[in-house]
Amino acid sequence: MNNNYEILKIKNIIINTQTIKTFVFDWEMKREIPKPGQFMMVWNFNGGGDEKPMSISKIDLDNEEISITVKNVGEFTNNLHFLKIGDKLGIRGPYGNNFKLSGDNILAIGGGVGMAPLKSFVEHAKLKNKSVDVVIASITQCELLFEDDFKKLGVNVFTSTDDGSCGYKGFATNRTIDLLKNKTYDMAIVCGPEIMMKGIFNILEDNNINGQYSMERYMKCAIGICGQCCVDNTGWRVCMEGPIFSSEEIKQITEFGNYHRDGAGIKILNNNF
Repeated sequence: MNNNYEILKIKNIIINTQTIKTFVFDWEMKREIPKPGQFMMVWNFNGGGDEKPMSISKIDLDNEEISITVKNVGEFTNNLHFLKIGDKLGIRGPYGNNFKLSGDNILAIGGGVGMAPLKSFVEHAKLKNKSVDVVIASITQCELLFEDDFKKLGVNVFTSTDDGSCGYKGFATNRTIDLLKNKTYDMAIVCGPEIMMKGIFNILEDNNINGQYSMERYMKCAIGICGQCCVDNTGWRVCMEGPIFSSEEIKQITEFGNYHRDGAGIKILNNNF
């Protein structure tokens, strides 16, 4: 684990959607090679001085680059979206565990910016000549993330939008149920709103497919000291024992899909999905 800040210039900025951008940085892989599913802590000393965890969306070993993909959802991410190529950010990590590749037929299911950690894993799986299907879900067509990138990788892409503007009209859960009528998989990886992941978890369990789930919690230290990201009954720290949890581990987390805690530790109940 590299817990030292690296002050890195933004090498490139890719506008993915109206609300999502990808930031590319040079990263010396001899320092520590990130793994798909891990995250970085990002310190924006240009605006507010705050620090947040961000999923790694690309690990480019050939060019020694990493990418993080950020949705503009609040003050911190809005400040990031105003940055330009050549601006600098503080980066530390990588942190957490990672997705584990198992079998030859893989299903990746993501909602919104939850596609970010899935992308690096799908790229890894394709390098291993695995067969991959990807379900990309969003509210509307203009917010579908990485559709063209996945198609260039040669994976099968299945889109779903809440408003029916692209692909299947409905949620990721509906699209997955429809897909599993005629197919099965050795494993699945899932990331998105937790209430969505809870629905996917139930579907995969019904179809005897082992899943791996990328969870998000409020994080401060990222090294397991502050306890801010602990999940309720297990004591597991999402920054250390996670952010990736297996199906068997998810069964032990009673708050999964039901509630999470904000920065003050207050329970925030999830709406029904």
